[in-house]
Amino acid sequence: MTKVISTKTGSESQILAVGSYRPKRIVPNSEIVDRIDSSDEWIQQRTGIETRRFAGSDETVLDMATWAAEAALKKAKLTISDIDTIIVATITFPFQAPSAATAILQRLGHPKAAAFDVNAACAGFSYGVAMAHDFIKSGTSKHVLVIGAEKISDFTDPNDRATAFIFADGAGAVVIGPSRDAGIGPVEWGSDADSRDAILMNPSWVDIRDNETQLTKAGGKWPNISQEGQKVFRWAVFSMSKAALNALKSAGLTVNDLDAFIPHQANIRIIETMAKEMDMPDSVIIADDIRTNGNTSAASIPLAMDALLDKHPELHGKLALLIGYGAGLVYAGQVVRLPEKP
Repeated sequence: MTKVISTKTGSESQILAVGSYRPKRIVPNSEIVDRIDSSDEWIQQRTGIETRRFAGSDETVLDMATWAAEAALKKAKLTISDIDTIIVATITFPFQAPSAATAILQRLGHPKAAAFDVNAACAGFSYGVAMAHDFIKSGTSKHVLVIGAEKISDFTDPNDRATAFIFADGAGAVVIGPSRDAGIGPVEWGSDADSRDAILMNPSWVDIRDNETQLTKAGGKWPNISQEGQKVFRWAVFSMSKAALNALKSAGLTVNDLDAFIPHQANIRIIETMAKEMDMPDSVIIADDIRTNGNTSAASIPLAMDALLDKHPELHGKLALLIGYGAGLVYAGQVVRLPEKP
């Protein structure tokens, strides 16, 4: 007789709380423009960015992720011992292995939970939310901590006119737990891998190893992020609008059912054009954290979510559409019910 494999069953899931950490140093456009032959007006017109935050030497990826996680756990009225899985979305943890997730667990005092990192760039947080939902629904996990954390200033060339003014640092985290009713909709995700060269981080560690004097000789280069701005802009505006609408459709909703729109904070022109392409009603509150905190890659959605709830407490418990997109080119989006007021 053939043996049957037993499976678990779980429940629906919801975001219980969100927390964030923003570096202390605020960097206005005036500190950046001279090195890239630009102006404050040009940067604001092109991206909407007025200021951003750069982390100091005492604010590492692990530091910021840990502080954001502690803030989320406090709001959720849980401790780290209640967490059975941790997912960290990042592209700037400067070690290939072991993971940032295990280091954070060690710092928080719960070294036995399942832990792993996700490298999906600016879409990483939404990837993590999707996996957390599936883990809870399958009975694999009960409470999942999802963190997006980046110190992109470590991997940005301050002289690169295409990127120096865009990227910034920070961390955001959510606690996801069981729910009687669906608090997280089906994920809409995918990629356009034929265009993966549109956003790169070069050179590779192998290239550095094979040219051991590269970092010490004149002209040597540390791995830095680069991008084809116009190509990414067109892809984000038109392809991501369709992906976001598909996420709504999968959840059985339309834009008219939404209370908030929290896209990846890449560029205010992208955000506004996406909303227009989707026929977003004026009643939907749109996150614009990009203006004061720049593009923080995997951290941008939870940072924007926390800021939006601080500014608009009436959004607690309401419906929001999330959509992350970035290097790969990869994307992921879902409808969520924002956490109830702590």
